[in-house]
Amino acid sequence: VQLQASGGGLVQAGGSLRLSCAASGNIFSINRMGWYRQAPGKQRELVASITSGGSTNYADSVKGRFAISRDNAKNTVYVQMNSLKPEDTAVYYCNAYVYTVNIGGVDYWGQGTLVTVSS
Repeated sequence: VQLQASGGGLVQAGGSLRLSCAASGNIFSINRMGWYRQAPGKQRELVASITSGGSTNYADSVKGRFAISRDNAKNTVYVQMNSLKPEDTAVYYCNAYVYTVNIGGVDYWGQGTLVTVSS
């Protein structure tokens, strides 16, 4: 199973970006999908997550600015990031709890995509 993230880049404060992450491989089903981020010198933290049923969870710091969604048919998760702030600068990682036929449930991570917000 592989997670391929895309959509990062450089944006000015107040701008928007949309990250995408597609899961591929021997997938039976995907439970939770989400986005984490890690800024320089800081620990990785949860940004937002979404279950297969559509229940969402957000970090307090992004509530009202970020929106997570998923397309179950495409095994893809998105995060729309609006009103970006310099403190949102980080490497963003997608995550998915994937069930395969042979292995069962496993946590997978994407390769990370850099988001830089300039002031």
